[in-house]
Amino acid sequence: MVTARSVFLSTLIALSIGASAPVCAADSTSPAASYQQVADSYSFPLGDLQITALSDGTVPQDLHELLTGTSHAHTDDLLDKEFLANPVEASINAFLIQDARHTILVDTGSGDLFGPGNGGKLLDSLANVGVKAGDVTDILITHIHTDHTGGLVRNGLPAFPNAIVHVGAPDLSFFLDPSNAGKTGYAEQYFDEAAKTIGVYEELGKVKTFGDGDEILPGITTTLHPGHTPGSAFFTVTSKSRSITFIGDVIHVAAIQFPEPDVTIVYDVKPENAATVRKETFADLAGRRELVGAPHLPFPGIGYIRAEGAGSFSWHPVEYRNRAGQ
Repeated sequence: MVTARSVFLSTLIALSIGASAPVCAADSTSPAASYQQVADSYSFPLGDLQITALSDGTVPQDLHELLTGTSHAHTDDLLDKEFLANPVEASINAFLIQDARHTILVDTGSGDLFGPGNGGKLLDSLANVGVKAGDVTDILITHIHTDHTGGLVRNGLPAFPNAIVHVGAPDLSFFLDPSNAGKTGYAEQYFDEAAKTIGVYEELGKVKTFGDGDEILPGITTTLHPGHTPGSAFFTVTSKSRSITFIGDVIHVAAIQFPEPDVTIVYDVKPENAATVRKETFADLAGRRELVGAPHLPFPGIGYIRAEGAGSFSWHPVEYRNRAGQ
């Protein structure tokens, strides 16, 4: 059975083979030019809170294999308008919320589940802002997919030993029941990986589930948006009349799904529902001019959505600041 992850991994292999070919035989002593970044973070105040976007790295994605509801040619046209070409890099962003009492993560990246060089940079990015894994008090999971829960464990043990993990009740019941693979046709790997990640915390009694509209921590409320997964969740964080909403995988590819939100991706459990959620979410957030945190938009994944008319939207990254003060 061809699965989303098998497509992803085959893409990584093909790209790595291509990258290994010599670019210039004339100067064998010169180091090969490459994209290589250090641990990355971007912090800003939100009322009494400190919000920090954390990079877990990026991964290449072959959109011809992954997107549905569009053609390869149309995908390429939309990418070209944004000076991109297939495959494209997807950011894996996590987010940190800090106040005097809590150190909270939104998602945990992929850990080592994508293999060396693909994700797995979250702990380094945390260290870069002076946070140790043991400092994290709570982890908010937008949904149970590998690139959001993989960082929960290291070598089969909790990577965040003092944290309580919060996850939507429908996702936990769906992904920790492996019989749902056969019932739904959704790939078995997702259930295997759920058992090895969030399942470790569940066995230790360190998972709390929530429903729609729950306040799970002071100033943090949830909403459930089934489609991408049965319990996909948003977290709205509010302090002193300022707020940000972390929207999980409502959006994967800005160049495609903002102008054409009906385009879906093979990771969706129910693609039609996922497209409906995306259109409703974009319209709502654009109308309220709500600050948004998105895990797969280019780092730091913080910004605003604007309605462009005729069902089309656009993304506007937050203003960049690199100085002390507010």
